[in-house]
Amino acid sequence: MSETTQTLKPDPATSGKFRKETEIGSVFVSNYPAYSFWNQDYMPEFEKVLQSSPQPSTPLGLYMHIPFCRKRCKFCYFKVYTGKNSSEIQTYLNALSTEIDISSQKPAFKDRSLKFVYFGGGTPSFISAKHLKQLVDRARQAISWENVDEVAFECEPGTLTQTKLEAIKEIGVTRLSLGIENFNDNILQENGRAHLVKEIFRVSPWIKELDFDQVNIDLIAGMVGESWDTWKDTVQQTVDYDADSVTIYQMELPFNTVYSKEIMEENGKVLVANWETKREWHDYAIEELIKAGYEISSAYTLVKKNKDVSFVYRDALWQGSDMLSTGVASFGHLSGIHYQNTSNWNEYVEKLKEGKLPINRVFPTTVRDRLIRELILQTKSGRIDLSYFYNKFNVDVLSEFNSIYQKLQSDKLLDFDETEIKLTRKGLLRVDGLLPLFYDDQYKNTRYT
Repeated sequence: MSETTQTLKPDPATSGKFRKETEIGSVFVSNYPAYSFWNQDYMPEFEKVLQSSPQPSTPLGLYMHIPFCRKRCKFCYFKVYTGKNSSEIQTYLNALSTEIDISSQKPAFKDRSLKFVYFGGGTPSFISAKHLKQLVDRARQAISWENVDEVAFECEPGTLTQTKLEAIKEIGVTRLSLGIENFNDNILQENGRAHLVKEIFRVSPWIKELDFDQVNIDLIAGMVGESWDTWKDTVQQTVDYDADSVTIYQMELPFNTVYSKEIMEENGKVLVANWETKREWHDYAIEELIKAGYEISSAYTLVKKNKDVSFVYRDALWQGSDMLSTGVASFGHLSGIHYQNTSNWNEYVEKLKEGKLPINRVFPTTVRDRLIRELILQTKSGRIDLSYFYNKFNVDVLSEFNSIYQKLQSDKLLDFDETEIKLTRKGLLRVDGLLPLFYDDQYKNTRYT
């Protein structure tokens, strides 16, 4: 199949078609409508909301994209850079700080307090403690962190030192998330991960000593080279690690990953487990973690029963909060409008030097778009509170999407009564494949990104 044909093929994230094998295309759904519908034609509408007061009582979060990594994982589809030196990193962080400064003076953001802060990547823990403190100092000067409920921070174990962890704690991080992915060195190396298992255990005592409010670890079911034996070992080591929460994703191959390019350009074959196997592995992990005292928090995440674990960032986004999203290629949401920054480093830096925001594409949503967006994202939690949607949108979603819910119930993917819709385990394990069923027709069967 040619690259052109592959590119035009609808992603599972918009088609809702289950494929047996792991083929090229996005599966995981993080937003609605799909990013491929966002464009520059809507910029005037975004400029208008920037100059307008925010919608009353809408929470605000800040996302900072730190796009640096030691290596690029072969399955990674985010905007990241490897090999950047300290001077280049400083240039970027200066631009990111300037973006926060400029945004904070717009009427839509001015005088608002943050509910959450999220450092994502890339690898936020790649930058030095000095750079991190400088970035946070400038961000705090621009916008109030006084009422922040959560500061989340993504880490790659091999980039952590005791001094850096102390700096991360000092800036107020409450949720530390470790991108472990797997506890097998051969699998980590094959998939392009920069860290090895020994680095996970090297940093563990420092993390425990600093006593973060919440420590999360990420796993990926179905990485290249995985087998039942290696997965069972990873799950056991996860149980032994005893994190506050565990997030498990199923391996996919979006278009811009190293693995996907190898397949398209070289007609190669990447041996990723099929979807049935990945769901079996995911299900096994859930069962073992439940036995160890965890409970299901969403389709991806399990949390300790005996600890008060919250996900402010996740829940706020799934309930339509505003997010000031900063950094190259980052995407945010403001007063019903989606937006994304340029993915070009030079353009990002130069625009901010000129005092301009680096917005690249925009999409203004309708009330119905926002209803569906919140409905599909909250479906990922495994439970839909019908009263929430009636009170916010004056819509009975069970009636509005009755035929879909009836079909999913008959397929034993969910159940419902007069108060809630609840996914079964089977439904949770394939939740992203269910979500396109709720899309309006004009947003189906297209590229996701």
